[in-house]
Amino acid sequence: MRRCLVLLLAITFFSFPLLADDVPLNSKPFGLWLQEFEQEAKHRGISQATLDDAFADTAPLDRVIELDRKQPESVLTLDEYVARIVTPKRIREGRAQMAENRAILRKIGKRYGVQPRFIVALWGIETGFGHNIGGFRVIDALATLAYDSRRPDYFRGELIDALTILQQEKMPADDLEGSWAGALGQCQFMPSTFLAYAVDGDGDGKRNIWGSKADAFASIANYLKALGWKDSEGWGREVDLPDSFDKTLADIGKEKPLAEWRRLGVRRDDGGALPNKAIRASLIFVGEGDDAVPYLVYSNYKSLLKWNRSRYFATAVGLLADKIGR
Repeated sequence: MRRCLVLLLAITFFSFPLLADDVPLNSKPFGLWLQEFEQEAKHRGISQATLDDAFADTAPLDRVIELDRKQPESVLTLDEYVARIVTPKRIREGRAQMAENRAILRKIGKRYGVQPRFIVALWGIETGFGHNIGGFRVIDALATLAYDSRRPDYFRGELIDALTILQQEKMPADDLEGSWAGALGQCQFMPSTFLAYAVDGDGDGKRNIWGSKADAFASIANYLKALGWKDSEGWGREVDLPDSFDKTLADIGKEKPLAEWRRLGVRRDDGGALPNKAIRASLIFVGEGDDAVPYLVYSNYKSLLKWNRSRYFATAVGLLADKIGR
């Protein structure tokens, strides 16, 4: 069955209407805006020393504005998307990373109740196992987006949180690197997520999700735990539906025991019977219309959707985790 649906390639938290490239979103001079922002930051507890370090040479970054304005759209099939994300190379490296870091992954997995293969899958998809954390100075990127973007209030809050990280972690601003949108380190946490869920995984007293695998693994696991992760379950599976199946039963907000789905004729995508386990699952379609693909998904899939709202993303994480194995 051809699996067609429309995918926004920029699968992030930020989805905006396109604007003309030359339309300024803030008529106030940047220097004046920054002065006013610094006053707000001081009222929020940011020290003058932190502000001086952070904003010594800050100016709007043209590349960040360009990327914010031009988030591309593309039409992909599900197979095409999975082929780009769950690649043989990524599977091989994921297995190698599982083997190389098995001891610390098992320790962290047990501590937080998250299976290591999902930690590694998220790590692999977010930053290529830590190889691609982004090369932007995050303070400058967030200042640009707080000053001249389509969600200034959101990025203003993230900029305050980034300054809070510098102050709490005693970090130089130049060390706070990440994506053009301000996502940090090997986990690609936004600053607010870092403050809430980043943890010290190696016991050195720092939350170094840039240079410490243990900190990155523990932070991923801690976030998943907070999102409701269950280590007694997987994520779900593609299924085959009988011709007469009532598709109105598909609703991610409703759950049935696997035994009930078996009674309704739902089977594995290879035709085999569903597992005989006491697990509740929701039926969803990844896509739209007649070409949508049916999946039975468990509560962990919903946790992945809280990490990133894209069903494509959540499905790819699950498939990669399955390929990496235990």
